[in-house]
Amino acid sequence: MATPVLQRSASSFHRGPSNSGSGSALHRLGSQRSSSVHYDRDGSGPYVANGIENGGESADASAPAALELFEKDPVFSKFLSDDFNAAQFASEALGSESASAASEKLEEGIHLLEKQLRNEVFFRHDQLLQQLSTLKETESVLAVVRGGVESLQGSVQRVRSEIAEPYKQIKLKSQQLNSLHDTVELLRSVIKALKHLRKLRELMESGSAKADLAKAAQLFNEVETLRKEADLAGVEVVEEEVPWLMEVGNRIRTEAMKSLEAGMEALNQAEVGSVLQVYYNMGELKSTVEIMINKYKSQATKSVSSALDMKAISSTMGGGGPGGIQRSGTPQLGGTSRAREGLWQRLGTCINQLKTIMLAVWHLQRVLAKKRDPISHAVFLEEVTQAGDSMLTERVWEALVKSFGNQMRSAFTASSFVKETFVLGYPKLLTLIDSLLESIVRETDVKGVPPAIKSEDRTQLIAALEPFQTAYLAKCLTRLSEHVNNMFPSTVRGSIPSQDQIARLVSRVQEEIEAAKADGRLTLLVLKEVSKILQLLAERSEYQISTGPDSRQVSGPATPLQLKNFTLCLHLQEVHTRLSTMLAGLPPAASEALSAALGSVYGVALDSITPLFKSMVEKLESCILQIHDQNFSSDGVDYVEGEDSTSKYMDDLQRAITLYRSEFLSKLMVGSSSAAMGGESICSSLARKMASRVLLFFVRHAALVRPLSETGKLRMARDMAELELVVGQSLYPVEQLGAPYHALRAFRPLIFLDTSQLSGSPLLKELPLSVVLHHLYSRGPEELESPMKKLRLSFQQYSLWLDNQGEEQIWKGIRGTLDDYAARVKARGDKEFSPVYPLMLQLGSSLIDHGQGIK
Repeated sequence: MATPVLQRSASSFHRGPSNSGSGSALHRLGSQRSSSVHYDRDGSGPYVANGIENGGESADASAPAALELFEKDPVFSKFLSDDFNAAQFASEALGSESASAASEKLEEGIHLLEKQLRNEVFFRHDQLLQQLSTLKETESVLAVVRGGVESLQGSVQRVRSEIAEPYKQIKLKSQQLNSLHDTVELLRSVIKALKHLRKLRELMESGSAKADLAKAAQLFNEVETLRKEADLAGVEVVEEEVPWLMEVGNRIRTEAMKSLEAGMEALNQAEVGSVLQVYYNMGELKSTVEIMINKYKSQATKSVSSALDMKAISSTMGGGGPGGIQRSGTPQLGGTSRAREGLWQRLGTCINQLKTIMLAVWHLQRVLAKKRDPISHAVFLEEVTQAGDSMLTERVWEALVKSFGNQMRSAFTASSFVKETFVLGYPKLLTLIDSLLESIVRETDVKGVPPAIKSEDRTQLIAALEPFQTAYLAKCLTRLSEHVNNMFPSTVRGSIPSQDQIARLVSRVQEEIEAAKADGRLTLLVLKEVSKILQLLAERSEYQISTGPDSRQVSGPATPLQLKNFTLCLHLQEVHTRLSTMLAGLPPAASEALSAALGSVYGVALDSITPLFKSMVEKLESCILQIHDQNFSSDGVDYVEGEDSTSKYMDDLQRAITLYRSEFLSKLMVGSSSAAMGGESICSSLARKMASRVLLFFVRHAALVRPLSETGKLRMARDMAELELVVGQSLYPVEQLGAPYHALRAFRPLIFLDTSQLSGSPLLKELPLSVVLHHLYSRGPEELESPMKKLRLSFQQYSLWLDNQGEEQIWKGIRGTLDDYAARVKARGDKEFSPVYPLMLQLGSSLIDHGQGIK
């Protein structure tokens, strides 16, 4: 049947998977470019392709011709596809109606391929023969190599058999030698251990071991080291000595610990150093130091806990009976003072113990830092601590501070009695802690040796007292606030504190500051609370200041509102003065802490009477302005009758000053000697300023009087004498006023000098230049107008203008009037000026050149 033929034909045309990357057999055939010929369909001989007989070159084209034939054929072209599927091809051929024709077609193709293969074999005969001979030579070479390998294997077997026995002998001898060496080493270690044991026994039996513990410790350590490193366990001669050796070790440790404790207690460096050498020789230095540090930590914790143990305090006072401590930690009636005394005593004992502990640890650390092993020269401190580890004192101090802080916080919350005792006596508590810190620093201040505690470590212990400090400052503020609230009760409006209340407040403030004076830091904290109280006092007092017309009237006796302000001023002045005096004995930082609050108190005291003094100055100025209503220009008999009498304006001025002295200043000067700040009270300061203003104001307006006759000069001189007298008697000693008084004294003789004498007069140095220039207008002609007249100002307006100008600005105004005068003279064609004109120019130029002028 056709089916097997088709399947066989399809399989012969395509071998392997249809998707093979190598391509079909026909492709491989077409890729071979060797010489090939086409035969006739019967295979008898070559046939003519494309009209040319196959021979030489046509044979090379046979393969491509066969390939092209398959590619063009619709049946064979399928076999050239990379994805050819034999099963699919056979299925299609069987499903067609010409299965027999397809079978014949495939037989024909097979026949053609077989012819092609025979042709390929024919033309490649020489190459195939050559490759066949090469394979034969390779087989012969391989046979030779195989023989060599077999010979080599035989040789190896012979060598192996020859060296195996020596190897076994060498290995056995090596084991024996190793065992012998170990035995020798063990014997050497045993002998060495027995030798050390004998020396140690002799030393211990001689009774000198106590004096030479270091040597005994070294021998003990060497024996122990040999037992561990040489593994002498099981050696009977050594094992027999182990119990005695352990006993000796315990004896050495006991004796060393006794000596160490005695040396630490006495702070004996030599004794402690020798004991540390013992522990170093025993190899137990680090562990022993750790034991000592932990011991001191435990002692510090127990000491603090014992000091604040209320049960222990109660037991020392007779238990829970009368005067004892209740379960809540509060003493029973009648036992408060004794309980507090007991608490302070226990705390003092605790402080001494903590000091002793820190000094002992510092002493131990110091010895460790100095001590070296005489053989290895190793520093003991380096053996105990590693790089980056905390120092021994730091470790103990850290534990001490932690324990102290925990106990203090616990006592603050758990025991109301301890809280109250330490809050009320916080300065004493802080003094105890400061004394502890200072004594530790003082006694460990040795050149070249780090102190037991650093400066930053001191704040750690103080920080543990923070709850008590906060409560103490709060109570301090409360106590002071009560005094201020009692001075100004909210139920009574307009009340003024009494002298007794002010004294109690100041005394309370001084007591608070004095209680904290021992500690600079606490003093500053208390001063901050005092500052709050002073600010509160200033605010309450400012609210009580009386204002309005009645508080500023100066025409009659002092009103009740004015008297109230006077009292308030004097009280605040006393507070300010007494506290300022007290601060003089404290560090500058203390003064800075209270400066702002004291300034507020002083400011309120000043504000309470400043409006009154302003009114008095204004009244006195208005009296002085009346000088311009007087006639100072006439000479002759009109003034003869009034020579000995003062001017009306001066009478008014004297009456006003006398009234002020009797009704106002006398009341404000009460107790000024005791309430003065720096020798001068607030009232005295304001009176001094008022007196200075009166003198300068008078000199200014006396210089503005124009014209001024000889008789007028005498009258003005008499007025100045009266002014000097009344000011000195009723306001302020004129000799202490300085420049204003010197100006008044200089102006009196100045008005009598001739104009030609003014230029070189020393009196000019005592007077403001503006005063001299204004006076010179009175000596000049009418056409030399003053700035006041030129500007059409009143005397009061011009005086206000002068208050707001400097000497240079005043000179500019005067210079303008001089220029106007010179222009008028030149316009008239006159050749001469008034004598005052060049003199005024000269004085003004000196102001520009030298900056002269007294305001």
